[in-house]
Amino acid sequence: MPYDAMSEHSDETLLSAYARGDAAAARALTMRLAPRVTAHAYRLLGGDRAEAEDVTQEALLRLWKTAPDWREGEAKVTTWLYRVTANLCADRLRKRRSGPSMDAIPEPEDDAPSVAENLQQATRAEALQKALSQLPERQRQAVVLRHIEGLSNPEIAQIMDIGPRAVESLTARGKRALEALLLGRKDELGYEDDD
Repeated sequence: MPYDAMSEHSDETLLSAYARGDAAAARALTMRLAPRVTAHAYRLLGGDRAEAEDVTQEALLRLWKTAPDWREGEAKVTTWLYRVTANLCADRLRKRRSGPSMDAIPEPEDDAPSVAENLQQATRAEALQKALSQLPERQRQAVVLRHIEGLSNPEIAQIMDIGPRAVESLTARGKRALEALLLGRKDELGYEDDD
């Protein structure tokens, strides 16, 4: 399958092509999914970029090992991958809690066009990450999947292995808790002019 035609194919089609030995399909699928998996892991792990990249590698390796046995139509590749990522992150978080404490969160990378915009973006991201890290693990996962990753409640329910109503409850409680945590910082975070 030519590389330029890869973007037109679904994740499932690309995974099947990889299972048949198409290396270009694997590259295209990696280019498509790795940034999303890394971003999701980064948020779930409290902003640890290196650990998020390790989780991404491990999740994608598991996907490649599963490829020959993948049955199209049973699950979406992204749903499966988000679930594996969440489980890998949960394992790492449990190890962190049982091991030595890591208080330092790495500073966000400087990719913004201006220093002022970069500082404001970093302050907002740090405030959100700090607030997210104060939520219970299941609430944090539901909020990140719904409001940051943009997944639907049925997709989140499948990833978290709970019912859609439980997803609604977790996201609603998580969102209320985040609002309460961030309410007093509105001016400091540069939202005084935003509606």
